This record gives sequence, structure tokens and C-alpha cells, in this order.
Amino acid sequence: MKFLLGILFTVCIIMIGIFIVITSGVINIGADQAHSPLVYNFLETARSRSIEHASKDILVPDLQKAEMISSGGADYKEMCAGCHLSPGVADTDLSKGLYPQPPNFTDADVVKRYQSEDGAKKGFWAIKHGIMASGMPAWGASHDDDRMWAMIAFIRSLPDLNKNQYTMLTTRLDDETLNMSFDSDMGMSGNESDMQH
Repeated sequence: MKFLLGILFTVCIIMIGIFIVITSGVINIGADQAHSPLVYNFLETARSRSIEHASKDILVPDLQKAEMISSGGADYKEMCAGCHLSPGVADTDLSKGLYPQPPNFTDADVVKRYQSEDGAKKGFWAIKHGIMASGMPAWGASHDDDRMWAMIAFIRSLPDLNKNQYTMLTTRLDDETLNMSFDSDMGMSGNESDMQH
């Protein structure tokens, strides 16, 4: 009985100590200072195991389709490139200021983890649900699953792209953009082009 009371007392003292440290404000949470190795490993393990557990039942579509890869490019450029970079861009103001540093998706070694089915599931889950206290938003709040899978397909091909290929695959072309481009190339205003038809 004394042994159990001793364990209970020790646990209570540890919990009170943790509470005092947390509420004292002495823990620096600035993004410009790294975690201690112990805290970093704890958080990385919690993150990776959580994503692994939460993503295990996700069904992966065919990510090799060219239309899926190309449709994910524009979303990647608008939503991801500021943190996860693009060909020829080593860093941005945003990527330099985040801690932990976001993965660089132009690096083949980094993207290798998304090439497997399990890796694709984890990447999709992270895009959809975000990651707390990391700067990674939950894009599932504003995007459907198809768009997020297209981003995964694009990310898997990103390390193989040069700047020109990246630009072509990430340019969003809609009817208005095409019409404006056509009109400016022909030197016509909207009314003049209508008269020509």
C-alpha cells in the first residue's frame, strides 16, 4: 500500500511541477528558436504516429493520370509554393520564418515518402486536416477531396520539373484568361473582337 501511495505522490508532484513550469511563462514558444532534441523528438513522434493512424483507411485514387497531375499544379502554386517552394526557389520569406521548416517538395529525397500508397495517404490526410501549431492549414475546410488528391499527384512529380515545366503546369487557364490573352494578342478590345465574328 505504501508503495502505491508513493507512486501516486510522485505522479502528483510531477504533474504539479509541469503545471507550474507551463503557467510560469518560462517556456519560449518563439518560432525563431528550435525545440530541445527531447521535445522535438516527442512532437515528431506524436505527429507521425497520429497521421499514420488517422490515414490508414484512406483509399488512394490513380495518381499517375496526367490530368490529375496537371490539375493539381495551379492549386499547389497558389496554396503551397510559398512554404514548400518551387523549382529554382531555395526559400521564401514565409518558408524561412516557419519552425519547424516545411518540407521542400522540390527535393526528390523529401518527396520520396509520398511515392508509396501509405505515403500518399499520409500526405492527403495532412493537406486535408492540417497540422496543429505548424503553419500547415486544413485545406479540407475549403477544398474537395479530388482537388487535394490532385495536389498529391502534382507534388509527387514536382522534383522532376524544371522552371518552365512548373510554370506551364501551374498556370490556371480559365475562359476569361484565354479571352483576355486572345484579345491582347490580336490587338482588339472585346467589342472589336465581337464585330469580327
